Amino acid sequence: MPPYQFATERQDYSDYASGRVIYNAPGQPVFPVRLVSEIFQRSLAIRHKAGMTGPVRIYDPCCGSAYHLTALAYLHWHDIEAILASDIDADILSVAQRNLNLLTVPGLQKRQEEIAEMLAQYGKPSHAEALESAKRLLAQVAQWTKEQSVRIGVFVADATDSAAIAHHLRRGEVDLVLSDVPYGQHSAWRASGEHDPLWQMLEALRPILAPTSVVAIAANKGQQISHDHYKRMERFQVGKRQIMLLQRARQ
Repeated sequence: MPPYQFATERQDYSDYASGRVIYNAPGQPVFPVRLVSEIFQRSLAIRHKAGMTGPVRIYDPCCGSAYHLTALAYLHWHDIEAILASDIDADILSVAQRNLNLLTVPGLQKRQEEIAEMLAQYGKPSHAEALESAKRLLAQVAQWTKEQSVRIGVFVADATDSAAIAHHLRRGEVDLVLSDVPYGQHSAWRASGEHDPLWQMLEALRPILAPTSVVAIAANKGQQISHDHYKRMERFQVGKRQIMLLQRARQ
């Protein structure tokens, strides 16, 4: 079965390129836009089979710079009610906040002004292209927000700490967890304990999941993604990544 069932056509994602309009965080992994769109659409399809068709509240407990979440919102705006993002690294969350602010008119206006200043100062063709991208995104977001805004929440939390997550999110608040978890190349877990960090994260997520929530995890092929309270819905591979889609198992 081909890995791409929904994002089957190669689109022009240049407006969403890291560092163009969406802020770049040096040393942070950049999750492919097409892949995050595919994961999102597969997750929605699972929810639709359960009769859940409304916009979703997304949570990423290992959000990094939130580059992928920002690009995802541009691609699937009307399917998203909220984007909630956390990370254990407070410094990277400052970039995540700036990126998610690009889902608002004021945030994009500020970014457009920054790019215009760089173009005036340096005159690089890349800055001119970035300015055109910013103008396009601003026009789109201005139109979309007249119909529906996307709620944003950013906070510091250890992805394996249930209490830290529950401090910011209500019980049953999250419809979709979408996360590219640490696997050593650019990022690493800081968790300790008798269980594998991924198991700990799945355990920590349980209270904030709605009954029909989907948990979509991207990891390397060597990581075990399993927990007795979850059932596997789908698994596929793209390059060096495995993607697992889970739901809560009935106990």
